[in-house]
Amino acid sequence: MRARVREEAGQAVIMTVIFLVVLVGAAALTTDVGAWYRQQRQAQATADAAALAGAQALPASDTTQAQTLAQQYADANGGGVNDITFSSGFENNDTVTVDVKKSVPSFFANVFSIDHATVTATAAARAGVPNQVFGLAPIAVDKHHPDLTGPGCPCFDTSTTLCLGTACNNLPPGAFGMINLDGGSNSDPELGGWVQNGYSGYLGLGQYLSDPGAKFNSTPVQSALSNRIGTDLLFPVYDGTGGGGAGGYYNVIGWVGFHLTGFSGSGSSGQLDGWFTKVIWNGLQGTTDNNLPDFGVYSVELVH
Repeated sequence: MRARVREEAGQAVIMTVIFLVVLVGAAALTTDVGAWYRQQRQAQATADAAALAGAQALPASDTTQAQTLAQQYADANGGGVNDITFSSGFENNDTVTVDVKKSVPSFFANVFSIDHATVTATAAARAGVPNQVFGLAPIAVDKHHPDLTGPGCPCFDTSTTLCLGTACNNLPPGAFGMINLDGGSNSDPELGGWVQNGYSGYLGLGQYLSDPGAKFNSTPVQSALSNRIGTDLLFPVYDGTGGGGAGGYYNVIGWVGFHLTGFSGSGSSGQLDGWFTKVIWNGLQGTTDNNLPDFGVYSVELVH
């Protein structure tokens, strides 16, 4: 009887030891796997951010700047870049792909001869012409402006003027060059707010009503323009008009950035001074290539 008791006790000890080894091993692997998972998420965040940073310099025939931006941003946020490549989606070299690969050391898993794990992440970002934009200012720009569609244009960073008022060409009858962004009856302070801060919402392409009256000479609008001197504004570009008076409208086909350096106005006439500029803007790209007119405005998005 005593022999059997000792035998059963010995078996219990062995089972206990085995159970403890399995328990410790499971705890060790759980701890390390958790650490590896956190590192993988960090690697993905690094890849995403690096791709978005690189896309700020796209599309471009020379991708050197985009590669430098992506690498610098990755190095400052965890590193581990394995490769940076470029491809063409809707335009030439409009997409950057960043691959991150990092070796993560093990701690408890060394007991099982697992001294490290390799985590990987990939992200791609594209710069493209948006079909919706946020922060639009209510001043319409004619597509036929010589610095937009003249020979060799769009032409950026060259001093030019934008006409406002009844003396301008290609406006709907009774229009003054200002555009109604929300279809309502816009007050001078509301228009001034759109100049100062941009329209608070995403707006798409299509027909927009003309805003009647020379409101660019109102105090709220002129105050807003004064505050925006030295900054970039986003304007809608139209290729045609229709109607007249309160029913006049612009057919908006795209967007253009304008660096404002000054303005003037009197009565029903006025002008903005500055130059057209390329900008990365808050916008939404389409999922297919709609061959949108390219006036130098791009938004950046992660693509899958």
